[in-house]
Amino acid sequence: MIDEKDKKIIGMLAEDSRVSYTKMAKELGITEAAIRKRVKNLEARGIIRKYTIEVDSTKLGYNVVSLTGVDTEPEKFLDVAKKLKDEEFTRSVYITTGDHMIMAEIWAKDGDELTKIISEKIGKIPGVKKICPAIILEKLK
Repeated sequence: MIDEKDKKIIGMLAEDSRVSYTKMAKELGITEAAIRKRVKNLEARGIIRKYTIEVDSTKLGYNVVSLTGVDTEPEKFLDVAKKLKDEEFTRSVYITTGDHMIMAEIWAKDGDELTKIISEKIGKIPGVKKICPAIILEKLK
């Protein structure tokens, strides 16, 4: 179980993974040593698995981001997911129970590059049956 202070620590780290223990301690009204102990405990229990950053894709020249559904032949499903995971153009790959077997976040420089990725890369992976890209217009959260 985690308590309210742990939940607040997780929320603060999710908002800014570089937030200082001193700042968290002030906000929660506990010592920095207590924060450090709680964070180490959350890490040890696997609740906090890693620290990461959020990148503005457009500042790197990737002006098209697509959440792309991929359907496969059932026996090829894990092979396709692993292949997508290894591609440079994918930022994340999920196995789902929704409308598509696999969902991939794809970054492309423009629409032409996305078209090439879909037709020349994803479309040529053995076992792929259907590709459904949805271009992200704006990220709200």
